[in-house]
Amino acid sequence: MKTILLLVCSNLFMTLAWYGHLKFTDKPLWLVVIASWGIAFVEYWFAVPANRIGYQAGFTVGQLKVMQEVITLVVFAGFAVWVMGEPLKWNHAAAFVCLIGAVGFIFADKF
Repeated sequence: MKTILLLVCSNLFMTLAWYGHLKFTDKPLWLVVIASWGIAFVEYWFAVPANRIGYQAGFTVGQLKVMQEVITLVVFAGFAVWVMGEPLKWNHAAAFVCLIGAVGFIFADKF
């Protein structure tokens, strides 16, 4: 559970770093790159421990990656709707279903 919470925090920061600057297109690119880099630096303080803790707890690298991708999609969907004001469509749901399938396959040996 600690791994998942750290990955959620990591993805909140990374989504903000990668896409938050789109709300500030009037600012110079060099400025938003520096700001994004600073946010991404904080993200690493969550991502690296999340992966180390998860790996030491018995998750494989593949399992950690798939967990991270699912969390990324959920965080990004929330960001797109609540911050950027973009609606979710049927294809977003279809992509999420595909990722749930990936989770099932990557964890199949645990069942």
